[in-house]
Amino acid sequence: MAGGAICASLAVALFFAIVGAENPYRFFDWNVTYGDIYPLGVRQQGILINGQFPGPDIHSVTNDNLIINVFNSLDVPFLISWSGIQQRRNSYEDGVYGTTCPIPPGRNFTYIFQVKDQIGSFFYFPSLKFHKAAGGFGGIRILSRPLIPVPFAEPAGDYTVLIGDWYKANHTTLIATLDRGKKLKYPDGILINGRGPNGISFDVQQGKTYRLRISNVGLMNSLNFRIQGHKMLLVEVEGTHVMQTHFSSLDVHVGQSYSVLVTADQPAQDYYIVVSTRFSSQILTTTGILRYSNSAGPVSGPPPGGPTIQIDWSLNQARAIRTNLTASGPRPNPQGSYHYGLITPTRTIRLSSSAGQVNGKQRYAVNSVSFIPADTPLKLADYFNIGGVFRVNSISDRPTGGGIYLDTAVLGVDYRAFVEIVFENNENIVQSWHLDGYSFFVVGMDGGQWTTASRNQYNLRDAVFRSTTQVQKSLPLFMDGHLCGTR
Repeated sequence: MAGGAICASLAVALFFAIVGAENPYRFFDWNVTYGDIYPLGVRQQGILINGQFPGPDIHSVTNDNLIINVFNSLDVPFLISWSGIQQRRNSYEDGVYGTTCPIPPGRNFTYIFQVKDQIGSFFYFPSLKFHKAAGGFGGIRILSRPLIPVPFAEPAGDYTVLIGDWYKANHTTLIATLDRGKKLKYPDGILINGRGPNGISFDVQQGKTYRLRISNVGLMNSLNFRIQGHKMLLVEVEGTHVMQTHFSSLDVHVGQSYSVLVTADQPAQDYYIVVSTRFSSQILTTTGILRYSNSAGPVSGPPPGGPTIQIDWSLNQARAIRTNLTASGPRPNPQGSYHYGLITPTRTIRLSSSAGQVNGKQRYAVNSVSFIPADTPLKLADYFNIGGVFRVNSISDRPTGGGIYLDTAVLGVDYRAFVEIVFENNENIVQSWHLDGYSFFVVGMDGGQWTTASRNQYNLRDAVFRSTTQVQKSLPLFMDGHLCGTR
């Protein structure tokens, strides 16, 4: 690979807060079942929540306590993870294997967590057994408290837009493919809110402005989102108000969420909403409709084209997204009042990805370690001091260059430490890296092998505070970022 591996570096401060009982409670009862779905015109076994695909949205306000009772009516264990929700000293509610016990078939589990000091656009998804490829996902929106100023006028409407690649095969078939040591074939299509081409529409009134909360809930493909004849004003990224910038199209990588404002300022008719794949030789495209209430006719002309394999275009767009330092976040104080750039990291961790077969199965690894889950949840083993369940720091702080091996490895960090993490992507795919239960500052993207001199190029002033970042495929690139558990 010319110029070195793709890298991303991040720095983390682990701060916590306990759920406060004085704030409002919101209660949800969910029943998770199988059901027939036809997103691409063929019958599939989908995963439904209260009979819905996608699942119901969660609407909340900063500091609300969410009580979500999930009954598992499937025939296998099930878990839901809350992407972008900060779990402060509360990781056992995060809903991933290792920190949370799976919900057995025919049983229930009640998630209890607070959206403490958070605003913005997020989503939830099932985290076990490739269930995400069958559904079980939905949107999360956290509104600002009434007295906290928001840096834009209240929109006339607020839409959740869940986009993602999709397979016609059932999720059990996809798992079996990986278990045979094979890689998955290219997806069959793209969905918008669980629907295929022209299967979804969003109604608008001429002259009014609407908020679209766009999340990529797919499995593997970065996607580009655009609306025929309309500009999008980016205003929020995973809970951070950003400098407001107009885009004609927006790259949304797997696991990422963005809020845009769209003004219905064109002649009254229907317009294409277009989502297409990025950085792949085969381009998948799907469409929805932006429908004016006084529309004089259907969509006209071809759907607008978008970027395909242009990596520099995507990097430049990502670099252009900056935090609005003067805007209030979840609190009345400005977002820029937390000076993350003045904190010196106490540790640097370089994480390099790889892929290959181990024992006849397709495996993926970080610093040569491919994680295998233990029978005992790691949180329980840690709390009760049960030996032999996992190994702390059995994974190296830097790439080893060795072959892939299996281990229940845990990377230990000090409580309240501020940690810098460098990601290196040696594969021919775009990767998304997500930090469960925390957010971080992505402080830079550039080419070449990371060195200590790379820190001279870090954005230590207005980097975006988010929970998921992309690392581009094999080309000279590094990404740097400070990660912080809370402001």
